[in-house]
Amino acid sequence: MQIRSLVGGTARLCGMTTSLEEAAQAMVAESTGSLGVIEGSALAGIFTERDVLRAAAKGVDLAKEDVASWMTPDPDTVGPDVPVDEVAEWMLAAGYRHLPVMEDGELLGIASIKDVLWALHSANSEA
Repeated sequence: MQIRSLVGGTARLCGMTTSLEEAAQAMVAESTGSLGVIEGSALAGIFTERDVLRAAAKGVDLAKEDVASWMTPDPDTVGPDVPVDEVAEWMLAAGYRHLPVMEDGELLGIASIKDVLWALHSANSEA
């Protein structure tokens, strides 16, 4: 199974100037733990629930701070044809909980460690 099958081709996005509050609300509304941060048409970073927690723990005003100040810039990415088990190994080794899936410069989606583990579990259950 390739990682492409887990991301569905619809990435959840925000802009560099999106407030932390707006980003957190979008993640809650979309039931996701991360957003791709876009500058122009390019992926500039990834913003996750942990970024919201870091900002809140520092006492910043979530309505006034933007995601550009808290995101992970230029994140590692993976191509869509990489096998899920290889992605799992990489995510575990690197400590990633979210990994953008890119094809020809386009963000297809963001794979979560939860999605990867469920896919591996399902594959093992069928074997």
